[in-house]
Amino acid sequence: MLEPGTEAPDFTAMGNNGEKQTLSDLRGSWVLLWWYPKAATPG
Repeated sequence: MLEPGTEAPDFTAMGNNGEKQTLSDLRGSWVLLWWYPKAATPG
């Protein structure tokens, strides 16, 4: 658990355009993380 004000650890995720995006590439910008379960999957 991160404390408020702690810098987020670097990670890489798939963007909505299908390309990999690394958090460190976006330093200095606002970042919104939004995810949802894949459609038609159990759970």
